[in-house]
Amino acid sequence: MDRKQTKMGGNLITLLGPELKAGDKAPDFNVRSTELFQVTLSDYRGKPKLISVAPSLDTTVCDRQTRRINQEATDLQGRVKFISMSMDLPFALKRWAMNAGPLALELLSDYIDASFGMHYGVLIQELRLLNRSLFLIDDQDVIRYMEVVEENYSEPDYDRAFDALRRLL
Repeated sequence: MDRKQTKMGGNLITLLGPELKAGDKAPDFNVRSTELFQVTLSDYRGKPKLISVAPSLDTTVCDRQTRRINQEATDLQGRVKFISMSMDLPFALKRWAMNAGPLALELLSDYIDASFGMHYGVLIQELRLLNRSLFLIDDQDVIRYMEVVEENYSEPDYDRAFDALRRLL
């Protein structure tokens, strides 16, 4: 099992799973929708995907990250599938969505078996949460851009991610 260290609040944490890089084939995953339906990568076949990963939407930074991605997604909705991935229970995601207003992204939960976290190398061993990250995956399911933040209290570089997305389109 691969392990990488990063930080949360200045404390070292361990990420489980492979250390992916741009150009790698995007691993499959098995997660749940807010309606408890099973969702896999193949459900989005043939479309570019931007997956925004956050520890929990119930925190300030994760809320801000998800709202920012949703705001940017509005302009590209229909051309790109925007996904927010966390370990939050589907019921919590649904409650967050009701308070967030119109969504241009889909909220998914990795709570059952941490399939996304383990396959994408962002499962925090000590907390069983997902490390903050962004993954841009093309229509052939190849990772074209990714960022795994080094400090979970920091937001990802949205400008770089959306520049990479626009180049992909």
